[in-house]
Amino acid sequence: MVSALYPCTITHVRTIPGRYAFRHRTHLWFIDPDRPPRLPRVLRPLARFEARDHFGGTAPTIRAGLERFLRGHGVDLADGTVTMLTQARVLGHVFNPLTVYWCRRRDGTPLCVVAEVHNTYGERHGYLLRPDAADRAETPKEFYVSPFFPVDGSYRMRLPEPGPALGLTIRLERDGTSPFTATVRGTRREATPAELLRLSLRHPWSTVLVSAAIRLHGIRLYLRGLPVRPRPSHRTQEGMQ
Repeated sequence: MVSALYPCTITHVRTIPGRYAFRHRTHLWFIDPDRPPRLPRVLRPLARFEARDHFGGTAPTIRAGLERFLRGHGVDLADGTVTMLTQARVLGHVFNPLTVYWCRRRDGTPLCVVAEVHNTYGERHGYLLRPDAADRAETPKEFYVSPFFPVDGSYRMRLPEPGPALGLTIRLERDGTSPFTATVRGTRREATPAELLRLSLRHPWSTVLVSAAIRLHGIRLYLRGLPVRPRPSHRTQEGMQ
């Protein structure tokens, strides 16, 4: 596999109570965690992939952390393959609202998908998914993300492995309604040093901006009068913080 970059637009749409939407442009990496891209030394601060940024943060490699998480859910990756879509650590900072792992058996058949969600409180939660032939999956919501939604309902996700185009959708379902939808749309670019430099100049310190944007829009919603839901204690998963 050859690593790729996806300049993309992330959209959040909230419909209850009232409509509120925002878009944020950034770039994501699509890599094989066993063979991360080898960048020129001068560009390495712009894209680092470290095990401490995923799952429990204590495994020696990203794949080892993933395998530990899967074993905790009764799944043996064995000698299968993995691809992941993620934010890189940029200039020492990282924030990954969503990292997706596509896991395949050695013969190339799909095994599972893991959606690793991070919130702005420093917590992480992994969802083990078994998508259907249309790359759709449903799972109960188990993790506090937005301070304006309780931990209930379920997620409907469509997470096809990226190709020439990137297109992910996550929709929250509560009481027969869909109060929140997030989408990620992008186009594949070869992960060359020149492309990384171009995107880094276009979206400087992208992980800080993503984190700041989420907090800024949270403040706007709070000022509009949305009540804050109490944050429950997070049940630690195997291999997770």
